[in-house]
Amino acid sequence: MVIPPDQFKQAMSRFASGVTIITAVTPQGHPEAFTATAFTSLSLDPPLVLFCLKSNSAIFPVFKGADRFGVNILKRDQESLSNLFAGISEDRFTQTAWHQGKHGVPLLDGCLAALELSRVADYKGGDHTIFVGQVESAELGEGEPLLYCQSKYHGIR
Repeated sequence: MVIPPDQFKQAMSRFASGVTIITAVTPQGHPEAFTATAFTSLSLDPPLVLFCLKSNSAIFPVFKGADRFGVNILKRDQESLSNLFAGISEDRFTQTAWHQGKHGVPLLDGCLAALELSRVADYKGGDHTIFVGQVESAELGEGEPLLYCQSKYHGIR
């Protein structure tokens, strides 16, 4: 027997997670991104992380075709940034400060951490795709993390 989708969603909403914005560059050279809580470290040696993206999302082809990604780990005061990249807008990158990382990936300014990844693999996982990337560089900031639990933002305190 499989749990009903609504009950599964309710149960998973009780798991607190950090909030990230995953970035890539389109084939035309434009930055693209989405807000994700489905992100975690995978391996220390080599340094691997993974993130998940719904396979039928409008931006999925950009990430499926990208060789590099950025992972921007948000600070407690970046809730508005999370909401900006969770929505659909063509000019999101004009509404926030960002820069190109060492490997050409768009990285958002002022985050708790910003990682640049090279693609290692991707795997189908139900209605999502699991992307695995090797961390090639990291920019470190200061502050407290932005958390998401039970459909609300939280801080540590």
